[in-house]
Amino acid sequence: MRQAQVIRSNAFRWALAVAGVFAVFVIVLFGFIYWQTDQYLIARSDRMIAGQLNVISALPGERRLEAIDEHLRQDSRGVQYAGSFGADGHRMAGNLEQLPPELKNDTVGSVSVMRTLPAGRDTRVIRAIARRMPNGDTLIIGREVDETREISHVVGQALALGLLPALCLCLLAGAWLSMRAQKRVEEVNQRVQRIIAGDLRERLPHRDVDEPFSNLAAIVNGMLDEMETMINALAGVGNDIAHDLRTPLTRARLTLERGRTNASTLEQLQTVVDKAIANIDQSLAIITALLRLAEIENSRRSAAFGSVPLHEMLREICDIYEPIAENKNVELRVETRHRLSVRGDRDLLLEAVANLVDNAIKFTPEGGRVSIELTRGEDETIVRVSDTGCGIGEQEREAVLRRFYRSDKIRSTPGVGLGLNLVAAIVKLHGFRLAIHPGPGGRVEIICPDRQPG
Repeated sequence: MRQAQVIRSNAFRWALAVAGVFAVFVIVLFGFIYWQTDQYLIARSDRMIAGQLNVISALPGERRLEAIDEHLRQDSRGVQYAGSFGADGHRMAGNLEQLPPELKNDTVGSVSVMRTLPAGRDTRVIRAIARRMPNGDTLIIGREVDETREISHVVGQALALGLLPALCLCLLAGAWLSMRAQKRVEEVNQRVQRIIAGDLRERLPHRDVDEPFSNLAAIVNGMLDEMETMINALAGVGNDIAHDLRTPLTRARLTLERGRTNASTLEQLQTVVDKAIANIDQSLAIITALLRLAEIENSRRSAAFGSVPLHEMLREICDIYEPIAENKNVELRVETRHRLSVRGDRDLLLEAVANLVDNAIKFTPEGGRVSIELTRGEDETIVRVSDTGCGIGEQEREAVLRRFYRSDKIRSTPGVGLGLNLVAAIVKLHGFRLAIHPGPGGRVEIICPDRQPG
């Protein structure tokens, strides 16, 4: 079954296809090499026999016959042919039995000849050239080109010895790649099953190499990290909501219960009802903030985005919160030396900055100061809200962004612990950054890069 899966796998099929293409390429290459070698050897033989013909034909009659015999005696391989024939066609010298009628004068060609050997006569196909002498004789010089057959044999052996092992190696490589891929897929499947079963800490296997599978596994692991964080946060949100809603609702119930038992006048009943309404309003504020936060986090549209003049928006926020600051004897000032704009949703950005200003006024003691500044950084616009309050400690910089988190230093201050979480969601939606600086006094910045992600 496993072997059948290996054979049917894409990796093995690709390896088989590559092996087939490689085999065709090698066969064509060896065929071309053989053809070129054959042509070269034939051309070389033609030049050799033409040169020998020129040398022997330049000799006088008797000396020519002796040169033919000497030429044949020096042929240890038995591949040379020569013959001298009279005007009437009879053989005067050489190892050719008769004059080939198809051989043209001074033209090299392939002819079938019969030669005389000690063991008898033999018929061969050779390359030969003939020349008619002035006295009417015909001189023929020829040569076998058996080297081409030898080359063909060598090429065939090389093809068999080189191609077959290469094909086997390709098939083995394909089978190995297929088994390796199947093993990795099975491992991924097992880990995915464990993740589905609830083990959120499980991750896909990957190596620190630049390959598609490892890159994909790294991306999926990053997605799993985000999902684990979101699921863990979601698991805690339910408890936080129940805890934060239980307190005001319990107070409202106790107030109403005591009022029903103890109130004896209309004024006392009205006081009881006012306290109950205040607690219910606090519960509604928590629910409204959660709904608003979910609306912002689930929004992926930028249809409402446009150019937002920050200098005008900050002055508007200052006008809104100036009476609140005066009632608490807190100095509120705005510094907008530059006329700067960003691309975004004006209502959401106003809500984010207003939350920061509201927190700054709320946590700044009487006689303190809250500043709203609009400045330019390096390729970025910065909205900074600072105050002279208790500030945020280094260890609380990440915690204050969680839902319902409230520091021990501000437990007595009214609030639901969703303000900075709402600001972070708006900032993330716009592709900005939220910077919280620790130390004495609070300082929070919304950093708006000039080039925002599309």
